[in-house]
Amino acid sequence: MQDTQVAGALATTAAELDAQDELAFLRRRFHLPDEEVYCESTCLGPLPVNVPQEMARTVAQEWGRGLLSSWWEAGWWDAPRRVGDKVGRLVGAAPGRTVVGDSTTVQLFNALVAAARLRPERRTLLAPTTQFTTVRYITDSVARLLGLRVRRVAPAELSAALGAEGDDVAVLVHEAVDFRTGEAHDLAGLTRAAHAAGVVCLWDLSHGAGVLPVGLDVHDVDFAVGCTYKYLCGGPGAPAFLYVNARHQDAVDQPLPGWTGHAEPFAMRDVYHPAEGIDRGRIGTPSILSMIALEHALDAYEGVTIEQIGARGRSLTGFFLTCADELLTPQGVGVATPREPQSRAGHMAVRHPDAEDIIGRLRKRGVYADRRPPDLMRFGLHPLFCTHREVLRVVTEITEVIA
Repeated sequence: MQDTQVAGALATTAAELDAQDELAFLRRRFHLPDEEVYCESTCLGPLPVNVPQEMARTVAQEWGRGLLSSWWEAGWWDAPRRVGDKVGRLVGAAPGRTVVGDSTTVQLFNALVAAARLRPERRTLLAPTTQFTTVRYITDSVARLLGLRVRRVAPAELSAALGAEGDDVAVLVHEAVDFRTGEAHDLAGLTRAAHAAGVVCLWDLSHGAGVLPVGLDVHDVDFAVGCTYKYLCGGPGAPAFLYVNARHQDAVDQPLPGWTGHAEPFAMRDVYHPAEGIDRGRIGTPSILSMIALEHALDAYEGVTIEQIGARGRSLTGFFLTCADELLTPQGVGVATPREPQSRAGHMAVRHPDAEDIIGRLRKRGVYADRRPPDLMRFGLHPLFCTHREVLRVVTEITEVIA
């Protein structure tokens, strides 16, 4: 089939898939640049249309007029748990199991120490060799702090390592999605294998929350953390979330006991007594403006299920693969993301030695994506607003830039 015939066939397929799309209305919930394709939700999600108005109201009325009373009258004090429940719906958590606040780094540190303290007799933290930099740094730091060792193996070898060394492993700390390639790891299977060996699981959902079902409660995950400024569109520096399984909540002993996580936060006791339930996951005074922005950003997910979103995401990434096979492979571009639908999350990654130059030239053509050294280009296909026509345009633009 000649190039024009290939392009025509792909365009027809894209149009048909978009015509069948029952979630197309969700695109109207975001501020998106005209005539441009935004594929950088791997780093920062776009602005939901309702957030500016809600933020202006919060600043003018709740902060400007309500002042201190807004902590109670406007619901600021309850926001970490209230917003946590909204995030919880998207990660498969029942109310009261997720709290929002502080940064992903802080939540990772707290959760990993708390998880390790549940297995004080064990001396190993098990992790993949593909750890995101911050997760790697925190894992190493916690090991030094607690006198543990870190064992890293390839992701495919984690199950075997749990079987061979499970008796000495305290925590398995892993990312649900590989930040480079977009591969979705087997959260359910690895959690089962860890529990069979008596190991506590901590999952980082930063590249998975909001784009694929993870089913934290269903799979009996112990701890999970994640950022909210990527696919959840909470805005730059938006607060992170912490999930703690209900069976662990009253046993959690976290290393950063902040005043808002005290059982009597306004009693100003000299000794820390943790609050009950997920509230003991609170640390410092929450960043209310960021919290409120996130709360209203999550309204973009109203009326749809995470299963619908995951299915739409698989359709987008699957069509990207089809386009890549036809247009990119002949140009020497390799696809780094797995082909199996269950192993794909929200972004597609392709390899080319001139990745940095290609990304820069794509931006000039109105296609916004990012790269990861040395040769990866990442295209975040957010299921809430990306279309199949945009996927075809992205791949076509890559082809033209290389040519």
